[in-house]
Amino acid sequence: MSHQQRPYQHPTVDLRSDTVTQPTPPMRAAIAEAEVGDDVLGDDPTVATLEREVAEILGKEAALFFPSGIMANQTAVLLLTRPGTEALIDRDGHILRWEELAPAHLAGVQLEGLETPDGFLRPELIRAALRPRDRLSIETSLILLENTHNSAGGKVIPLDLLREVRALSLEEGIPIHLDGARLWNASAATGIPEAVYAAEADTVMVTISKGLGAPIGSLLAGSEELIERAWRIRRRLGGGMRQAGILAAAGLYALEHHRSRLTDDHRRARRLAALLRPIAGLRVEEPQTNIVMIDITRPELDATTLRLALEGEGVLLSEFGPRRLRAVTHLDIDDEGIETAAEAIYSVLAQV
Repeated sequence: MSHQQRPYQHPTVDLRSDTVTQPTPPMRAAIAEAEVGDDVLGDDPTVATLEREVAEILGKEAALFFPSGIMANQTAVLLLTRPGTEALIDRDGHILRWEELAPAHLAGVQLEGLETPDGFLRPELIRAALRPRDRLSIETSLILLENTHNSAGGKVIPLDLLREVRALSLEEGIPIHLDGARLWNASAATGIPEAVYAAEADTVMVTISKGLGAPIGSLLAGSEELIERAWRIRRRLGGGMRQAGILAAAGLYALEHHRSRLTDDHRRARRLAALLRPIAGLRVEEPQTNIVMIDITRPELDATTLRLALEGEGVLLSEFGPRRLRAVTHLDIDDEGIETAAEAIYSVLAQV
C-alpha cells in the first residue's frame, strides 16, 4: 500500500511523528492575521522577524527560512563542501538515511557513514576515517552531526562530546553542519540553551514543523556571509517563497508558546516507555526526549504485522526496521492518548 493510501480516516492516537500536528486555534489566528510581503524581494516583515528571532536564539549572525529541513540541510552541504569531496556522518544519520542521497546528487559529495555505538561521531572515529592528505585520496570537506538523533531514539549529543568534535574540526580545518531538526528537544531535555549547542557548528538547521507544531518550515543559521550565500542556493533549489509570512507567523507563535511545553512530550514518552516495558515480546529503552523506539523480540512477529494490527485499533506508529516501531509524542497527544496507545499495544500483542 502506498503512503498516499491509508486504510483509516480518523486515527485515535497518531504517534507516527511530531510532524502530524494540527495548527492550534491561536496559531491559525496568527496565520490569518500575519503581515506579509514578497519575501523573494526582501519585504515580508514576518519572515524577517522569524529569521532574526531564530538567529538570536541560536546565537548566530543570521538565519534563513526554508520550506523544509531537507532543503536547509542540503543548502548547508552546498555551502560548506566542494564537488568530489566526502562528508563524514553516522551511518544512521538523517542526511544519509532519509534524504535521498541528495549530497551526491546536488553537491557531488560522497557521504561516508561511520559505525557508531549510539549515533554520535567521536573524535577517534573521525580521525580514523580521515584519508591521507595526498593527491590520490578523497578529501574530507564536512562533518555532519545530528541533535537530537532521530534513528538513535531521540538521543541528545553530550555537550562535552560535541565540543571535542568541534576542537578536532578546527584542528583539521573541516567545518561542521548540525542537523538540529529537534534541537529544541535537546535543549528542553538538558536545560542547555540551543545557542550553546549551535556554537559548536558552522551552520545549524532547526525545524519548526516537528516538536513546535508549526505546519511548515525550517531555518538555517550561520554567519552573515554564509547565509547571504545560502539565499542564492535556496532560490536555485526553488525554495524562494513569496508571501511566506503566513507560514512564518505560525513559527513565531510556536517559538513563543510551544517551546516551553516540550517537556510535556518528554514526560509522556517516558510514560509510554514505562507502560510498554513490562509487556512480553517488546524491548523498550528509556527515551531521553520525545521518541520511543519499540523493538519486537517475539520471533514470529514483525514490525509490519504489528503496525497494521494497531492501525485497526486506531493507534498509528511508524516502522523503523523489520522488527522496530517508532512512537513520537507531540502536542496533539495528551495523557489519555498515551494510556490508549499502551492499552492497544498490550491488547494486540495478546491476540497476535
